[in-house]
Amino acid sequence: MSTPPPPMPQQAAAAPTWQAAPGTSYSSPIPVTRTHLGHALTSEWTKIKSVRSTLWTLGIFLLLVVGIGFLVAAQTQDADFSDVPYTIPAFFGLILGQICLITLGVLVVSSEYGTGMIRTTFTASPQRHRVLTAKLIIFFAVAFTVSVFSIGLVGLMTSAMHSGSSNVSWGGTVVKGALYVSLLGVLSLAVGSMLRHSAGAITTMLGVVLVPAILPAFLMLSQSMRTIGEKMQEYAAPNALARVFALDNENGGGGAQLGLLAGVTAAAIAGAYVLLERRDV
Repeated sequence: MSTPPPPMPQQAAAAPTWQAAPGTSYSSPIPVTRTHLGHALTSEWTKIKSVRSTLWTLGIFLLLVVGIGFLVAAQTQDADFSDVPYTIPAFFGLILGQICLITLGVLVVSSEYGTGMIRTTFTASPQRHRVLTAKLIIFFAVAFTVSVFSIGLVGLMTSAMHSGSSNVSWGGTVVKGALYVSLLGVLSLAVGSMLRHSAGAITTMLGVVLVPAILPAFLMLSQSMRTIGEKMQEYAAPNALARVFALDNENGGGGAQLGLLAGVTAAAIAGAYVLLERRDV
């Protein structure tokens, strides 16, 4: 006679599932804050101050502008500043230093595309225009502040070396010179956002700076192209900075060059916004 099978153990009762009472909605215990531009600015500030490229590019920029400016000022005499501002020595450092801001402007945006971190950025902040706006604001603030400091420091050092030898106000050249190189950096950021490639964007910006300075020499060989060459030479970056620093005997000049650069930068920013919304990451 076979023995009956042992009784099956009772199944554990299913865990009760929480259900909201009818007519009520779930409320998260975690506080939810509506995001705004301030959060994006904080994020971009954290990024730009924590990467080594910022330290290297701005450090080299300061070294070039202040170092070359000091060396130039040390080789001048009091009479050299009788009709020019004390910030003239900073001009020679900015010729090279502007490349540092161009490089940093590109890297601020293109490095995220290169590493794929831009996907994380847009996941945390789906409003892409807000991210680009924050990058533009933070970069311009950093570039302008560092540029004003370096140019102003050169002006103060030169003034101390040649006290009382110039009657020309040099405060305007500090602001205009810093504004010009900072706009070049912002233009680079916009180009980097459109191209999404560090090497390509940096090469493009170097062409924007160098080609107008070199090409006029060939254009002016032809009489028919001479007018175009002269106009291009007038607005090339080195000559534009020379006008800003009154090297052409136009005290406080460079307004037209600044206006053109601001217009080109605004157009590039508009293009960056349009492509940012239309393309996938």
